[in-house]
Amino acid sequence: MSTIGYFTFVLHSHLPYVLSHGRWPHGMDWLNEAAAETYIPLLEALQRLADENLEVKITIGITPILAEQLRDRAFVYEFNSYLKNKIEASEKDILQFEKTNEQHMAELAGMWLDYYRRIHLLFSDRYDEDIVGAFAELQRKGIVEVITCAATHGYLPLLGYDRAVKAQVKMGIESYKRNFGCRPHGIWLPECAYRPAYDWRPPVEAADASPMNVPRAGVEQVLAENDIEYFVVDSHLLEGGKAIGAYIDRFDALKRLWAQMERSTEIEGSPKSPYGVYGVASHEGQRDICSVLVRDPKTGLQVWSGEHGYPGDGNYLDFHKKHFPSGNRYWKVTSPKADLADKLPYYADDTEGRLQENADHFVSMVHDVLRQNYEATGKPGLLCAPYDTELFGHWWFEGPRWIEKVLRGLAKSSEVKLTTGHEYIQANPPQQVVRLPEGSWGEGGFHFIWLNEWTDWTWKHIYAAESKMIDLAGRFAESGDNDLIRVLKQAAKELLLLESSDWQFLISTWAARDYAEMRLVEHQSDFNRLAGLVERLGNGEKLDDGDWLFIENCEERDNPFSDIDPSWWCDATTAEQPR
Repeated sequence: MSTIGYFTFVLHSHLPYVLSHGRWPHGMDWLNEAAAETYIPLLEALQRLADENLEVKITIGITPILAEQLRDRAFVYEFNSYLKNKIEASEKDILQFEKTNEQHMAELAGMWLDYYRRIHLLFSDRYDEDIVGAFAELQRKGIVEVITCAATHGYLPLLGYDRAVKAQVKMGIESYKRNFGCRPHGIWLPECAYRPAYDWRPPVEAADASPMNVPRAGVEQVLAENDIEYFVVDSHLLEGGKAIGAYIDRFDALKRLWAQMERSTEIEGSPKSPYGVYGVASHEGQRDICSVLVRDPKTGLQVWSGEHGYPGDGNYLDFHKKHFPSGNRYWKVTSPKADLADKLPYYADDTEGRLQENADHFVSMVHDVLRQNYEATGKPGLLCAPYDTELFGHWWFEGPRWIEKVLRGLAKSSEVKLTTGHEYIQANPPQQVVRLPEGSWGEGGFHFIWLNEWTDWTWKHIYAAESKMIDLAGRFAESGDNDLIRVLKQAAKELLLLESSDWQFLISTWAARDYAEMRLVEHQSDFNRLAGLVERLGNGEKLDDGDWLFIENCEERDNPFSDIDPSWWCDATTAEQPR
């Protein structure tokens, strides 16, 4: 039978920088849980498929800040300790349940004991304590295409300067090259957030920043300048960007940004399909364009929705209810609206059949969507299915096995071919260039989650720090003073960490508001003090022992990106000159 289309998962793996910034409930255990419940089970699933000699392809994004953490020896030590503690806690649960004659719960505790022992064995023996290296090996085998992201997941459309955007992208690429041994073809824009070129005015104004409108480069221009081939957007951007809901009316800064973009960007009204690949440009005749893959709106709900999607099936392991003090989970979803007190015991044997049914249903949906597109256009299309990687395993415990079953089903299909983003674009380069509006895949489709009445203060500090970094880099990045460059590099790291979109997300969703606010203020304070020390060194002053101790503490605590280059903030561009 002829090929009716192509399919790729695009999984986005990301956690903020948590090394040396707390353990539980907010901090290192986020990373430990993701490694134990998502990254290693996913590697295990992909390896099983490879061992079956199936022609499997998948696109996986690993953010630079996540890769830096996973390769840090501090993580290796912490993760081994975490697994040891989970093994001991599971053994204690077995004894506790046996004492109270809760045989089924004791069996479940045995399941957790076996689980954590297996994860520990895989981590130490098969993957040599190197999760990033394991993904790199799957990329070398042609099973996985690993794509990159902005360095610390900075929310690119709202960063105050093109040089700040460029530094996030350049650092992301350099980190990728160091960790994966080659250049990335694709990038996952943080929060799938895009902004075209237009005369931009900051939505909030820092005390020392110019309020003037400035011409800003489109995000795609920055990507193209750095040889990035493609990125991913939500379908509403391709359709014209009108999925802004009621959120835009709740905050004046959002209204102003949308009005600026609408005045400057003419959105084409011709129908466009999410199953095609398009070139993206902000202006007619623009040479620096980038390709875009579009999220499929039809299959997404089947996985994303906790109420209507597969993860809400009553047989699957419930995420929220945990046994104290082990933290192990022994109850099933029961129903998406069931209170914690009403959750029933989990039966692992009941999930295998449901997983196969859900996987078969998804595979069937992929065929139906691509067949409809093929019949309408006469051409095979690409169904792009992007998700947060951590959904699978961490939030949906059975998720990695569902992915495995979906990939196995599609690998055996005679009509749908598995592919990766780069592979598909190389064979099917875009034939149409489109203009996209500003937006993200966040609630309301615009910037509300990251810019609102609870987070506007964060941007004032970010814009002031970016302005200061540009000034310092312009004056001192080419300095031959090793001490000065050392401090300037650490200031640059603190700025990147300050720009992480995770802080606004956690504040807006109340997921860990106090922690996020503390982290943001901490990085802002450290940046400011480091900037002052750079000024003093630049003026020929000597630093005292207390200053150097502070610098050493910052370097020890916040030490990703060994190859950071302050000159990235010197990259002159006409897009930032006030008019």
